[in-house]
Amino acid sequence: MKDTKGDLGGLVWGQAEQRAAQGDASYVRELGMRLADLRAAAVDQVREYERQLDHVVRVLALTPGRDSLVQLLRLLDEKRPSTTGSGLLPWFVASLLAEHQQVADLAATVFDGREWERLDELRACLFQELVLRGVDIDTFPTLRSWPLVRPGWHPLAWLPVHRRDFEANADFPSRSIRGSASGVPRRLPEEGRMSPPTPRTTERSALRDIATTDMYESIVAAVQAGEWGDCGAWVFMLDETIAPERVPAVLPTLPMACVDGLGPTDRFEISNRPVDEIWRLLFATASMGGMGTSGVHGAYGRLWAWRSMAGLSGAPKGASADEVERHVRQSAWFHFEADTDWFHNDIGSDYGIAALSPDCRRIAVLAATDTD
Repeated sequence: MKDTKGDLGGLVWGQAEQRAAQGDASYVRELGMRLADLRAAAVDQVREYERQLDHVVRVLALTPGRDSLVQLLRLLDEKRPSTTGSGLLPWFVASLLAEHQQVADLAATVFDGREWERLDELRACLFQELVLRGVDIDTFPTLRSWPLVRPGWHPLAWLPVHRRDFEANADFPSRSIRGSASGVPRRLPEEGRMSPPTPRTTERSALRDIATTDMYESIVAAVQAGEWGDCGAWVFMLDETIAPERVPAVLPTLPMACVDGLGPTDRFEISNRPVDEIWRLLFATASMGGMGTSGVHGAYGRLWAWRSMAGLSGAPKGASADEVERHVRQSAWFHFEADTDWFHNDIGSDYGIAALSPDCRRIAVLAATDTD
């Protein structure tokens, strides 16, 4: 078939049906073959354009100064490039801007809503990135007014306007124009160790998992946002109140897949952890993602970390951030690891979190592994 690409459309619409009706199915098949080749070439070209556009956006975002900011905003506002490329997603661009640009420049340019009418998602994410980095929002009028003018339906509007003290040690990746580095050590710390003595009892608890779909989705929110390999969540109502000191002995007996097969002398290590370390772990899980993924970055990482802690602490569905914070602060938090088939025990790729509710009658557990 010698027809040029420009003529191909005419052949498809003008001759395909006629040739098929005349019994020349091979001609129609050749048309399809040619179209498939052209489509594949076009897809490759689009992907190359996306990579190039990603790089241009990255260069502008990472080059400090108001001129770079204004040119980037004009590009995003006027062309509204497709978000199929990860480098064009508003939450990624916001993360780059927060890392490399001066707050005064960001406040004076990005948050000028009169000029950039179609960049509310970028603003919403950037505001959260700045909050997490400890920016005093109240010192910049445009930042101070953002919570008053932002879309009330936006999911990030649920988050506190000011950073809570347990969020102060958030970890962020380090990016350059051509590379990035990230990672948070997730090994169980020695501090606060409460590992029960061995041999442990092999008797399994008669308690049943009462996690509803809503509870489960809330608890695993951070892990699923970070696209880790696997996760599980369980909730148990105890027959009586227990002191936090008893949690390490109770956890290995609960009917959970993450401790199935745990023998009386197999490794089960657990530490009592402050709430800020649990939040930091969940935030890193969501914001920086698992192996081979880039996570959801700071703004949505903050949201999903809060949601996981809400589920673990037993905050009621629909609770405000203030109500969730009360539950979180009054709960007892634990970080554990175990030598079981569910966990793969690769360094930094497995962890378990348990929370004892404020009334000491509810234990919720999250187990995560970054290995399929």
